[in-house]
This record gives sequence, C-alpha cells and structure tokens, in this order.
Amino acid sequence: MEIPNVTESLRSRLIKAALDCFLADDYHNVTTRRIAESAGANVSMIRYYFGSKEGLYEEMIRETLSPLLDVLDGPLLSSTAGFAEFLVLYYKTMSARPEFPKLILKVLALHHGPGRRFIQQLLERGRTRGARKVADLKAQGQMAAGIDPDILRLAFVSLAMTPMLLKDIFEEQMERPMDDAFLERLANFNGHLFSAGLAPVVPSSQGNAL
Repeated sequence: MEIPNVTESLRSRLIKAALDCFLADDYHNVTTRRIAESAGANVSMIRYYFGSKEGLYEEMIRETLSPLLDVLDGPLLSSTAGFAEFLVLYYKTMSARPEFPKLILKVLALHHGPGRRFIQQLLERGRTRGARKVADLKAQGQMAAGIDPDILRLAFVSLAMTPMLLKDIFEEQMERPMDDAFLERLANFNGHLFSAGLAPVVPSSQGNAL
C-alpha cells in the first residue's frame, strides 16, 4: 500500500511549512491554519500528528538538530580528525536554513517563543554524548588528558554557530559569498585547529646527543 508514503509526505510537508513560518515570524504570530495552508493540508492534521502547535514546533526543532546529535553516537568522531567532518555537516545543515541558528538563539537567549526547556534538553543530550566521546578519545590517547569537555564544547559551538549567525555581515565585509566551497574550507581549517589543539603533548626527548 502507498498510504504510509503519502502519510509521511504530509507530515514532512507540515514540518517544512512550520520551519518556513516560524523562521519568518514570531511564534505567537504563526497560526496552525497558516502552517496547514502553507503545507496544503487540513489544520486537523497538525493535531493528528503533533497534538498542537507547540508539539509541531518541538518536532521541527528535533528533526533539524537530530542529524547533528546522532553523529555523537556514530563513528564520525572516533578520532579528532572527525571534527572537521562534523563541522562540514553542521555548516551544510545550517546553510540550508541560515535563519535556524538565529531562531535557537532567540528562544534560548531572548526567551522568545516556547520550547526553551525542550531545546535545553536536546543540548544537554548533546553535552552528555559529547562528554562520552571525549572520554573515549582520551582513553585511546588521541586527546590530551587535561581537556575540559565543557570548554571543548563551548569552543566547538562558537566555531560552528558564529559563521551562521553573522553570515550576512561577514559576506558584506569580505565582499564574497560564504558558499558551500567556502564553508568546507572553513570547516577543514577549524577542524585542523581542533585536531592540533586537542592532541596530547609529546614530551621532548631529553639528553639526546647530536
């Protein structure tokens, strides 16, 4: 039967329409009717799939962030070299929706819109998974033992989010677009910084005679 595919297509359309609407306007100005009309669906389908506007809002955020959080359970960060690939994935995900980091910032920092606790829970999930990865890399001798997981996380988030939050300003100043090729180069550069900065310090040989 083809019904499951049709059903999933409608659900996906509702999430995409919600993302478009919530990025374009404040949460309280967006109605379920507006989202449904944008998705070509009946408003009752929002209640059916998500329960409420807030449920749809949270699912929209979960589906956008989950691919990034799921990486923390996979093999990508099995070595510090994976930080560059993770940044490539992040930049690609966010460049498709450059307003999304601003939406997250607005919810968390400016307390605009619901879902603040929900987003914090997602970020805490990432923090816990990231800490496990750090412990694994230390145990494998790929990362300096003194690295603080929280400092590493804040440094990574800064390198990841800042180009997206200030993309328009950077492009105007540089007079060049931050396109996919530029962002891949930036991700590789930042990944190299991380790899070099996280590597264990190798003690210099003492008493070597020339």
